[in-house]
Amino acid sequence: MPSLNDIRSTFLNYFAKQGHEVVDSSPLVPRNDPTLMFTNSGMVQFKNCFTGLEKRDYVRATTAQKCVRAGGKHNDLDNVGYTARHHTFFEMLGNFSFGDYFKEEAIPFAWELITREFGIPQDKLYTTVYHNDDKAFEIWKKVGVPESRIIRIATSDNFWQMGPTGPCGPCTEIFFDHGDHIWGGPPGSAEEDGDRFIEIWNVVFMQNEQFEDGSMKALDMQSIDTGMGLERIGALLQGSHDNYDTDLFRSLIEASADVTNVDPYGEQNVHHRVIADHLRSTSFLMADGVTPSNDGRGYVLRRIMRRAMRHAHLLGAKDPVMHRLVPALVQQMGAAYPELGRAQSMIEETLKLEETRFKQTLDRGLKLLDDELSDLEEGAPLPGAAAFKLYDTFGFPLDLTQDALREKGRDVDIEGFDSAMAEQKAKARAAWAGSGEAVDSTIWFDIADSKGTTDFLGYETERAEGQILALVKDGAIVNEAGEGDSVQVVLNQTPFYAESGGQVGDQGQIRLDGGSLRVTDTKKVAGVFIHIAEVTNGLVTTGAAAQLEVDHARRSAIRANHSATHLLHEALRETLGDHVAQRGSLNADDRLRFDFSHTKALSQEELLKVAGDVNAFVRQNTVVETRIMTPDDARALGAQALFGEKYGDEVRVVSMGTAQTGKGLAGDTYSIELCGGTHVKQTGDIGTFVILGDSASSAGVRRIEALTGAAAFAHLEREAARMAEVATSLKAQPAEVMDRLKALMDERKALQNEISNLKQQIAMGGGADGGVEAKNIGGKTFVGQALQGVSGKDLRGLVDAHKQKIGSGVILLIAEDDGKVAVAAGVTDDLKAEISAVDVLKAAVPAVGGKGGGGRPDMAQGGGKDFSGAQEGIAAAEAFLAGQ
Repeated sequence: MPSLNDIRSTFLNYFAKQGHEVVDSSPLVPRNDPTLMFTNSGMVQFKNCFTGLEKRDYVRATTAQKCVRAGGKHNDLDNVGYTARHHTFFEMLGNFSFGDYFKEEAIPFAWELITREFGIPQDKLYTTVYHNDDKAFEIWKKVGVPESRIIRIATSDNFWQMGPTGPCGPCTEIFFDHGDHIWGGPPGSAEEDGDRFIEIWNVVFMQNEQFEDGSMKALDMQSIDTGMGLERIGALLQGSHDNYDTDLFRSLIEASADVTNVDPYGEQNVHHRVIADHLRSTSFLMADGVTPSNDGRGYVLRRIMRRAMRHAHLLGAKDPVMHRLVPALVQQMGAAYPELGRAQSMIEETLKLEETRFKQTLDRGLKLLDDELSDLEEGAPLPGAAAFKLYDTFGFPLDLTQDALREKGRDVDIEGFDSAMAEQKAKARAAWAGSGEAVDSTIWFDIADSKGTTDFLGYETERAEGQILALVKDGAIVNEAGEGDSVQVVLNQTPFYAESGGQVGDQGQIRLDGGSLRVTDTKKVAGVFIHIAEVTNGLVTTGAAAQLEVDHARRSAIRANHSATHLLHEALRETLGDHVAQRGSLNADDRLRFDFSHTKALSQEELLKVAGDVNAFVRQNTVVETRIMTPDDARALGAQALFGEKYGDEVRVVSMGTAQTGKGLAGDTYSIELCGGTHVKQTGDIGTFVILGDSASSAGVRRIEALTGAAAFAHLEREAARMAEVATSLKAQPAEVMDRLKALMDERKALQNEISNLKQQIAMGGGADGGVEAKNIGGKTFVGQALQGVSGKDLRGLVDAHKQKIGSGVILLIAEDDGKVAVAAGVTDDLKAEISAVDVLKAAVPAVGGKGGGGRPDMAQGGGKDFSGAQEGIAAAEAFLAGQ
């Protein structure tokens, strides 16, 4: 019996052999269709290929496409768990031709795959064609389908349209007959809604173009678009009539049963089915960049999450369980969709966070619901005000309340709910008007109320399609704008970042049929992204679809400056102390500015150290990670908050760099901050970092201005040119000056190496304690040594040298140089399973005024303040070993 993974592979491999390009699934957030909330079919990513707007280096393609239907007109949420074939997340298998082959090849491909590759009996299959599609009818006869099982359908069920106008064409569908023991009739009959005949594949012949006047003509490029639901064909090939009875869903349902201790196939099976389905949709949405929020796609995600969590509650789960199911999902689907594995830890953290918070309010919310119902007559709907209180106070989406009431045979007074919602929005608008903002800002609340807020796509992409929802010119809403007009544009979704948290707004281009705009800035009010733009040509109209493209070079420079600001903040704290806190910032494309609390100017040595630390983490080139957490959890993790920012229930936590020494333990994350801005993918993308200077910003606040990337290199080139001018004024050749400087630097480096080697030789032969004496402590060789004039950076080499000399044992070195005390512990590989260098270190550092340290079982480092306690520290390490 083939698994769903086997079926997916068989489908893709079959079409690959037929010359199709195997194309990865596109993200669940459509980048090229602003009318869709989520990708809901395989053809979405190829829409512009079918219309001819986009050319790719292949004309045949096949995909297994991730799809979600849980919002807008494609909303299956209420039926999920209660039927055999409804899902919020599903996979659509498809093959596509962009003007290459047509009906003569598409139908035989489908028939051969289904009957030969999948081995489905031919006598169980029926096909449908559009009533006047004689060509398709004849091809089905030719491949071997009897006329009695080819059904002509005259309705729109067998005619596909992309929209009111545009590409369209007839369909042909393949149905499987499950047998007369199941009620239902063939397609086109009075009993067609029964479950006996189930559609398993739809093939669209995209052959016409529809015009506004109702006329239609043949397309020059005739194409193929097919779709086969993996879950549906999987149930069939596994001998079931129920998608939830497939191997993948059985594994997820059994995982749900394991964490809830409730029989997976008993009376409460529906709850497990909901959890299994919603686990897939929520995990894949988060893997594709959607995060829980109170509007847009994030709101739909939160609704799905909370519906699953309520069903877990109905199963008796006392603690969060959804996050514990993610490994089972990754095991099932991670090979086909590697983005799931890459995002696993983030998905688990977010699910646990959401469920923890939701459980805190669920019991109170359900109690309120029961209290409200107890005062109502039998069967009376829940008052809208009560439903709104559940939403506003307890975070219950309306559909979640409706879901809970359905089990009690009740509904909600929707009109009353809408009235309460409108009243709250009016209060929010009044509060804004009284905050000192410009009066005309209320126009954005009007747009938010009538059109909705803007979905931000810019964390994942710099290009997307959007639909123009509103145009504002001279403070008033207009329907169109012409060349030369200055306007403010609102779209349903955008990759443009709106000015916030010190990061400037994006610039770029908006293009649409018949016109284009140059975006000079982006701002945000009431969840509405405002694109400040000039119409550069043509006519721009409300309702038009538009291509949105952020200025990539500018965004890249802004990202580099923003990420460098985070590293700078931590470097200042490391160098100057924990009193350093952000007091303002600017992250532009040409520079960065950082204001921080400090009472005096930085010395040249401090500035050099800060710049050196930042550049060290740039060269480290570690991945920049983003997680979603509550503000309290983020601060408990050590995250720094941005000055002047207001935080909601959830925040983005940006982490970068791996600490080597200093206040953080070696191996710890260097910088952790609450931040909603855009950042580089890896610290190396910053390029380089140069401080321009330090100045006073206000009383007790200093300001550093700096450059990164190309701007920093250009600055260094200018400095080099200036030095050349100085050399000329001194009547010396610039090349000679550089050669002399290089010679001096090489000489200095050689002397440093020589000094370091001499120190090591001295340390290995003697020190402050008169020599190195290896002891037997608890049956293990121990070397404890106090050294003066040796810096902390030399200790690792000394520990390794001692390891090599003694072969097996434990080493503790405490060194002092220029008033700084460093401690290092080492354990040879044969002993690290029973003794950790970290534990040896922690036993010793209190004696020298240290507070800990860290590292690995074979090597650990820390610091202190008082070298006079070195011998006491060595004795403490000996006592620790003796007790092992």
